[in-house]
Amino acid sequence: MKTKNIAVLGSTGSIGTQTLEIIRNNKDMNVISLAARSNISLLQKQIEEFSPNVVCVFDEKKAKELRENIKGAKTKIVAGMEGLIECAIISEADIVVAAVVGMIGIRPVMEAIKAGKDIAFANKETLVTAGHIIMPMIKKYGVKLLPVDSEHAAIFQSLNGENHADIDKILLTASGGPFRGKKREELKNIQVEDALKHPNWSMGRKITIDSSTMVNKGLEVIEAKWLFNVSCDDIQVVVQPKSVIHSMVQFKDGAVIAQLGTPDMKLPIQYALTYPDRRYLPGERLDFWKMSEITFEKPDMETFKGLKLAYDACREGGSMPTVLNAANEKAVALFLEKKIAYLQISDIIEECMCKHTTIKEPSLEEILEIEQNVYSYILAKYNDNII
Repeated sequence: MKTKNIAVLGSTGSIGTQTLEIIRNNKDMNVISLAARSNISLLQKQIEEFSPNVVCVFDEKKAKELRENIKGAKTKIVAGMEGLIECAIISEADIVVAAVVGMIGIRPVMEAIKAGKDIAFANKETLVTAGHIIMPMIKKYGVKLLPVDSEHAAIFQSLNGENHADIDKILLTASGGPFRGKKREELKNIQVEDALKHPNWSMGRKITIDSSTMVNKGLEVIEAKWLFNVSCDDIQVVVQPKSVIHSMVQFKDGAVIAQLGTPDMKLPIQYALTYPDRRYLPGERLDFWKMSEITFEKPDMETFKGLKLAYDACREGGSMPTVLNAANEKAVALFLEKKIAYLQISDIIEECMCKHTTIKEPSLEEILEIEQNVYSYILAKYNDNII
């Protein structure tokens, strides 16, 4: 069996570490490059285990420190954006796992596509902000974009062998997060520790906060629009609290196809790495004889205003999703630093969206400039807060 060489961007994060767990259990998979922001202690352990050709530490100082720590190892250490791109386009890679958090993922993904690499895609910010650039590139260079998000992987599987023209709507499921059923007034005094307790999924800190506000689901709506070439209004968010149904597709004849499974991110990650094949994956299985009832709810867009704002940004299109994403990214960071209150996250997103004049088809340079302008505005106004 031919060895599959894999580049893992974001190797020290939640998706990255689970990807490496899958590679560890599949002898025909090989790590060719790794990239992380700054966690060099974990990165050093990954280098010792997987012996990649190239490793990027985005933080230049940490990269220098890692070089000192692994003197004598064959692994080349690079840094910054150029280093991240080098890891993404390394000639030996068959597939790139794009699992870095935030908009620093855009350029490496674009360069990997140009280099003819298939992408196992977990960096939703790239499609949210630059879907109008990325999707034509996927077509032009003839590469595969394989979704790693559990919901998008579920939709991808539900559409397997189906005609796009037969889609009636996409049903994007959500757990509802830790505050499902609460009203906005009840969320006034939510602390960081409360918001980091997700009922079903084990994820990174930012995405866990995004799930609690339902902004994550809104970003997934925009991502689904680009991945599956449907309008925002043909994507319906459905709250399914047990996270057993990962998403569904309803077709024009009324049939609904769903993908079910335990809430384990290794399933969509492995499927992206082995597509179109499936392999044995150790872990819990659904037991339909023991399973309690599956219930569905309509999302509360008044309490979880971030979801409504994401639909607004999706319908507006152009540069507005960039504003949504950048404002959320910075607001969540400030909340995690305890500089703003929980409900201010969606208020800040709304404030930034109201101030923005949409650019219809922004270039990459314009996207990155808008991102920085939003960051600067929020930091100037809120960074000195203490709550």
